[in-house]
Amino acid sequence: MKIKLARTTLTAKPKTVEISAIEEELKNKTIFYFDRENTHKELKEMMEYFEEKGYSVYMREVKYGLDDQEYIYETHIIQ
Repeated sequence: MKIKLARTTLTAKPKTVEISAIEEELKNKTIFYFDRENTHKELKEMMEYFEEKGYSVYMREVKYGLDDQEYIYETHIIQ
């Protein structure tokens, strides 16, 4: 399963990574930022994937501007 990480600049394209790469990164960090281009279904599947493996997952929408389209998803994945 692939998911898009949050873009680093307003004009950049979001980077796509495999969910297994995120799982490997959990050794180093627990907070991840995902792009608004991810569908609700993709984000829900990602949360279920980690919950099945025994992780607690908390996700929220973070607005960084006044426009309705200026947001990212902040996700905490904790064991």
